[in-house]
Amino acid sequence: MLSVTPIPAFGDNYIWLLRQDTSAEICVVDPGDAAPVVELIEREGLTLSTVLITHHHQDHTGGLPTLIERYAPRVIGPDNPKLAGIDERVGQGDEFRAMGRLFEVHEVPGHTLDHIAFFTAGIPPLLFCGDALFSAGCGRLFEGTPEQMHESLGKLAALPDDTLVFAAHEYTLANLRFALAADPHNPDVAKAMEECQHARELDRSTLPSSLAREKRINPFLRSQDAGVRQAASAHGDTDSDVATFATLRSWKDNF
Repeated sequence: MLSVTPIPAFGDNYIWLLRQDTSAEICVVDPGDAAPVVELIEREGLTLSTVLITHHHQDHTGGLPTLIERYAPRVIGPDNPKLAGIDERVGQGDEFRAMGRLFEVHEVPGHTLDHIAFFTAGIPPLLFCGDALFSAGCGRLFEGTPEQMHESLGKLAALPDDTLVFAAHEYTLANLRFALAADPHNPDVAKAMEECQHARELDRSTLPSSLAREKRINPFLRSQDAGVRQAASAHGDTDSDVATFATLRSWKDNF
């Protein structure tokens, strides 16, 4: 059985830890900080076999040099020559095996141009999406265009509804505050806000979410919805799904 648990880092990052119950081998996703990973490995006598990287930002890659030097893991990441330490550079449609599971690679440019996501089918399916898709939100467009990000999110939304979404940041409450404004008549958003506030009061993660849930509460996956378009129309163009998405993203940037 594959378990996935968060290793908190910095103020709001999650380094996701994958482990088969019967093995000491582990995989981590986006280790921006080596220290909490090293501490856990040494405390529990684990073996770091694989590292997955979704994109080049420092808060997702900063721990790589230390982890490579100490443990020499297999490192799989985007085909970006400026990103050092990657053993296997992967892109759209590539597959690989790790932790006993077959993973598919999806290119999801928008937040960055090199951004990829890792999906593995199973019961349940798992998606490691970095900063492309958040619960109730999506990443800022630092390098890509609204068209690219809209297409990328559509690609992820096409995965099975029961897919568990492991985003890289605890941004859910802030995203839901925006969702309440962008989708004001959606009872699922209000319910999600109550649930996530309760989780955070107990110092629990709001992740993983599921794709089915995100399709109900995430305004960036709902640019075709009449209520979302009406709310967004006060802030910019809503003549198409892409235009509505671009308006939502610009509105959120200044929310």
